[in-house]
Amino acid sequence: MLKEFRDFIARGNMLDLAVGVIIGGAFTGLVTSLTTNLISPLIGMFVRSTSMTKLSFTIFQAKFTYGAFLNDIINFLITAFVVFLLIKFINKLVRKPEPEPAAPAGPTQEELLTEIRDLLKKDN
Repeated sequence: MLKEFRDFIARGNMLDLAVGVIIGGAFTGLVTSLTTNLISPLIGMFVRSTSMTKLSFTIFQAKFTYGAFLNDIINFLITAFVVFLLIKFINKLVRKPEPEPAAPAGPTQEELLTEIRDLLKKDN
């Protein structure tokens, strides 16, 4: 059982997945920093707030903080766009397999039946 587990862990797909998760975590931190430190202050200049996370509104006694949600939307859009560009780039690099040449067309069913009929007539 231990050998099977070791083989499972050592498989190429598992290692690729682990590397992807680690790089994804680092990339998430980078995008969060970009949004928090650069994009949010730019947007804050227009909404007159130093941080988007402080943006909120109150209805009756309920306080709705929508700034953090806006940060998350920006993070998602940046991440999705980068993944889109990455997939597009990889698809250009990976060559599509060339289609196999079509097999030569053989005689149709009618032609075969006609040939069999003629052979049977010839033998009789």
